[in-house]
Amino acid sequence: MSGGLDSATCLALARREGYSCFALSFDYGQRHKVELAAAARVAQALGAERHMVAKIGLDAFGGSALTSAIEVPKGRSAGDMGHGIPITYVPARNTIFLSFALAWAEVLECSDIFIGVNALDYSGYPDCRPEFIEAFERLANLATRAGVEGTTHVKIHTPLLHLTKAGIVQLGHELGLEFGLTFSCYDPGPGDRPCGQCDACLLRRKGFEEAGIADR
Repeated sequence: MSGGLDSATCLALARREGYSCFALSFDYGQRHKVELAAAARVAQALGAERHMVAKIGLDAFGGSALTSAIEVPKGRSAGDMGHGIPITYVPARNTIFLSFALAWAEVLECSDIFIGVNALDYSGYPDCRPEFIEAFERLANLATRAGVEGTTHVKIHTPLLHLTKAGIVQLGHELGLEFGLTFSCYDPGPGDRPCGQCDACLLRRKGFEEAGIADR
């Protein structure tokens, strides 16, 4: 759970479906570390059983505008965002995040992992594609003691995978999510204010505008 709109909506949905939720966030060397405070707010507000923050220094490798001194792109059009893999892609991030989630799930004897990936508005990210999720789910059931012994069968839930950003906003609204708890900006300014021009800010604004819902 990043503290952003997608993962918060994902948690709200899992709670509505009756799951006891253990929320996992990552301090991975990201420049927008303020998102971790948002994740804590969301986890508490939505009644997570526990919220864990795992520290993993992906900034040691760099290779992304989110983890190194590379400028975050600003003011890109929807067409630009939908073409190619953006420099805000963090190498292997979702593979690493899901691996940590899998380890914790096995300890908890939990068979359900929720992740708020989206293949429409974030089509440039290779680790948000359905093929990746399907492959990781197969791996999860091959690579764990629980899977080999048959005590659990891991399912990776991606309820937002085929929704537009407007659809995610509408779903969050229906779930009663307090949007003001969430934070989406890649490059916050003084006082941790959203920049308003990075891809995450622009996609969020577009989603709320198309949904006809105010972003508070």
